[in-house]
Parts: sequence; structure tokens; C-alpha cells
Amino acid sequence: MELELTEEELAFRDEVRQLLIEELTDEIKAATAKTTTVFADKDVAIAWQQILHKRGWAGVSWPKEFGGTGWSSNQRYIFNQECIKAGAPGMIPLGLRMLAPVIFRYGTKEQQDYYLPKILSGEHYWCQGYSEPGSGSDLASLKTKAEKDGDDYIVNGTKIWTTHAQFSDHIFCLVRTDPDSKPQIGISFLLIEMDTPGITVEPIITMAGDHEVNQVFFDNVRVPVTNRVGPENEGWSVAKYLLEFERGGGTAATGLQLGMQELKLLLDELPEEHELRKRTMAIDIEIAALSQMETDLQTRVANGMNIGSGSSLMKNMVSGLGQLISTTRLEAIGYYGLPHNNLLWFQGEDGVGTEETQTAAATYMNNRASSVFGGSKEVQKNIIAKTVLGL
Repeated sequence: MELELTEEELAFRDEVRQLLIEELTDEIKAATAKTTTVFADKDVAIAWQQILHKRGWAGVSWPKEFGGTGWSSNQRYIFNQECIKAGAPGMIPLGLRMLAPVIFRYGTKEQQDYYLPKILSGEHYWCQGYSEPGSGSDLASLKTKAEKDGDDYIVNGTKIWTTHAQFSDHIFCLVRTDPDSKPQIGISFLLIEMDTPGITVEPIITMAGDHEVNQVFFDNVRVPVTNRVGPENEGWSVAKYLLEFERGGGTAATGLQLGMQELKLLLDELPEEHELRKRTMAIDIEIAALSQMETDLQTRVANGMNIGSGSSLMKNMVSGLGQLISTTRLEAIGYYGLPHNNLLWFQGEDGVGTEETQTAAATYMNNRASSVFGGSKEVQKNIIAKTVLGL
């Protein structure tokens, strides 16, 4: 079921489609199609962001007073959906969608004037310092500490699974500034330049051969107190605000439908009674249900309502369906799937089979993590149990 659009929204959709026709190059689309990880490659994403920035469209969810579009939730939904359909890369969200709203609300005027234009243009490329060894789902147990020393904090500790830290020039971090308080209290939110002495980035190479995540070490890193966002020891409230920003209905079903189109082409020569063909029919039904849920939730958002636990339901559905599609795709390719993984690309070796199958193995392995990152499946189930079932 499609979202019911007004005449103005239909005209806006046509404007978005025209931009995509005129500005989305074949090179950007081809690079996006080969993306196997959560984020597009930095160069591809930044190239697309700069195209949109020239149009004034990079701040999709930003208010106008900070240089954003000021679009309604339906306009953002339309824009995201059309970009997915056209094969555009997703803009890296760490600065644009995660840090920026924190600075809108908690940042000083000086921080807003300095950081926001550079986030919007792509001049600053950010990563997120939240998870630590032993502090992922239980983030409040983090141990990276920041101790006051005059006008600076001295930061020591480590962050892990830090996406694109190898490309980033800045990191926003949760650090413990009061070790004697209970876990949720005593945490502060710092902005840190990645070239500060004492910072080391060590790569984590995944089973798919991708270098997307890293471990970041802080050894007596000196950070100005003026780089703190929000009050000292209230960083937990700042971090939670990230979860409240841009509560949209999501457009994941559109991407999954495109993935299904590619999968069906692989299965086209199989008889209808083949087990893999039957599985795709079942997946189609679940994607249709997800699409309906997205439409319903977007309608709620457009009417100023909170989607509540709907985001947890969708998160589990999206990760599960993505895993089903990538698994079925790899089974359909069979022996041709294995050589086409990033380990061989890095070694400069050629595989066998068709170009359309070359990302199958890497996509499959990376998708296994989708039910863990961004809030694990078990955490989402606990949220649903508490808020929906009252358990």
C-alpha cells in the first residue's frame, strides 16, 4: 500500500526524480550497487552529499535555521524512497543524522556555528565512539574516562566497532567523567579531533574481508572542555536524545524489494515448485507486510504521533528479511558465490561466474551482523515485551 500523497507532495516527488535523473551519475550508482557493508564507501557517499549540498538538500532532516531543508516527514519519506529506487548511496548518518540534532539542541552557539556548516558540506567526516569491549548493549557500563586538567579533559580508554574511523577526522564520544556515580550518571559527551596526539586506530577486518569497523585507543588524549556538548555528567541524556530524533516510518521495504528483484532474476530458470522459488514467495509476503507497517507508521509520524515500539518491530523485521534474502541469493548462486568475496578483490585475483554475483558472499556475511548492531534482536524483543505486552 502506497502512502497517500497530496498534489504538493506529488510535485515534490517529481522534483526529486528529476534531480536523480540529472545528477545521479552512472559511476555513483555502480559503486553503490557493489556496497556490501552498512555504509557506502566514503568517497561515493561524500560525492553524492556534495551534489545535494549544492541544491540545499544535504540536510534532509535539518531545520531551516541551521541550513537544512525544513522538509515535512512525508517529504523526507518521499526523498529517501526515491533515492533508494534510483540506486543512490545513503548519506553517512553519523554527522548528518546523529550528531547534528544533538548540536541543534545541546550545542553552544559557537559549536553550532563551527561544526554544523562543516557537517553539512562534508568537510568534517565523523565517527561514533559509543561501544567498548564489554559495553555494547549495556552502554551505561562504559569505562573510557575523561579527567579534568585545567581547561582540558585527559581521555583514556578504548572504543570498538567504530565504523569508518579510518576515514574520520572527528569522533563524538561518550566518556565517564564521574566514576563514583551510578552508571547512567557521570557520563559526558565530547567532540574529539582524530589527529589529536594519543589516538590510535586499529582496523578490524571482517569475515567478508571488509575494513569497515575499527578499534580506537585513547592514551592521555587532551580534549578542550569547550568540546563538551551539554552539561558535564549529563551525557547519557544527550545520547538518548539521538534515539528521539527523526522518528520516521522508514523506507527499508523499498530496498528489500529491489533486492528481491535481483534475486528473482537469478532464480528465473528454476521451476516454480523449486524450494528457492517457494521461499521467495514467502519473503515477498513478509516484505509486503513490512511495507504496510512503514506506511502506517509514516502516517502516524505525519500526524505528529509517536511510533513507539513500532521502530523495534521494524528493526527486527528488516534485519531478518535482509538475512533471508542474502542467504537465498548465496544458495541460488551456489559454488559461484564463494570466489566472489572481498578477500579475493584485495588480493587482486579474478573469480568465476557473473559480475552480478560478485558481492553475494560478502553481503551474506555482513548481513549476519544486522541483528546485532543498532540494538540487538534480543534488546528489541525486550522493548516490545515491555511496551506492548506489559511484561
